Amino acid sequence: MAYTQDQIVSQMDAEPGRGGNMVLNLGPQHPSTHGVLRVKVELDGEQVVRSEPVIGYLHTGIEKTFEDLMYQQGCMLAPRADYVSPIINNLCWVLGVEKLLGIEVPKRTQYIRVLFAELSRIASHLVWLGTSAMDMGAMSPFFYTMQQRELILDLNEMAAGYRMNPSYFRVGGLLQDLPPGFPEKLYAFLDGFPHWLAEYHELLDRNPIWIERLQHTARISLEQALDYGWTGPLIRALGVPLDLRKTHPYSSYEDFDFDVPTETEGDVYARYKVRMREMEESLKIVRQAMDNMPDGPWRVADEKIYPPEKTEIRQSMEALIYHFKLFSEGFMVPPGDVFSAVEGPKGVLGCYVVSEGSSRPYRVHIRGPSFYNLQALPAMIKGGMLADIVAAIGSLDIVLGEVDR
Repeated sequence: MAYTQDQIVSQMDAEPGRGGNMVLNLGPQHPSTHGVLRVKVELDGEQVVRSEPVIGYLHTGIEKTFEDLMYQQGCMLAPRADYVSPIINNLCWVLGVEKLLGIEVPKRTQYIRVLFAELSRIASHLVWLGTSAMDMGAMSPFFYTMQQRELILDLNEMAAGYRMNPSYFRVGGLLQDLPPGFPEKLYAFLDGFPHWLAEYHELLDRNPIWIERLQHTARISLEQALDYGWTGPLIRALGVPLDLRKTHPYSSYEDFDFDVPTETEGDVYARYKVRMREMEESLKIVRQAMDNMPDGPWRVADEKIYPPEKTEIRQSMEALIYHFKLFSEGFMVPPGDVFSAVEGPKGVLGCYVVSEGSSRPYRVHIRGPSFYNLQALPAMIKGGMLADIVAAIGSLDIVLGEVDR
């Protein structure tokens, strides 16, 4: 049965404000919603009685789009689910396809993937920090965080050829090896970033307005958080040291020495402290990856999966045939299904892939942490003040491309 848009109403639409309460729409076009999110709020004065996040304004059909693309082409689509930390989505996709193929990439490839994943984590946290501070009325941190994020995007451009949504990771390897001059530029960032991280702390840690707005705001119990499926910094702000890089290492994360920051208060300020410390730990991982970078190949040797080098194409008819088949037909993936999961900056990011034995996936589903995190918003802000909604949304660090899909 088909329904018109007017017939598709929520409970809050059917039951307007009771007892003189006001029903207010926050968004979908509002800067503090961090994207096209609409939150319907029932208010008793300025106190939140109940609320409902309304999603779907950014629906892209990305999961169905995967089914029309060859597996290697999926590397270009995966980053667009979370365009703030795109390369981690890229990693989740290639790990899943490589599991289906039963291949393991060289050690050098794994270290380079870790390096870029942690740079992407820092870049994502910088966007969160700058925008969240701006929500609270602090403008300066936004400009300082974007300045450092630009340096990470420069590194993306060196390796992948472009800055946003880089598909540097490919099934079976990378787009290319680290380019000349990359280590020097990376070390310059690693040496300079601690100063700026200290500057962020200096601007915010002793700011009485920042502390007053964040402490004891949008608290949630551990039981509620687990029921909603929280992971990542949000669950770690409740004292749970859950981190897939430690509990279920992938891409050689077991080789790296780093801590998993936790807090116990479960409020906006605890989430702030966890993410700030996570940037320090990511910095340590990136330096270890670069200092201990293994020698060797940066891709698998199987030319039926990864395109042969251009020099080989000019000299070998067999290589030319493989090149043509890969770009016109793709490689065949054995029948089966797999779920790959990585630790994203917003929580556990998962990718479920089903293969029927062709060169295109039969089904793809993305487990985006932003979707699960957002569902807890009504529980977080109930009984709080209207102004606290802005702080709560910022602390969730959602990206609507990952929520709507």
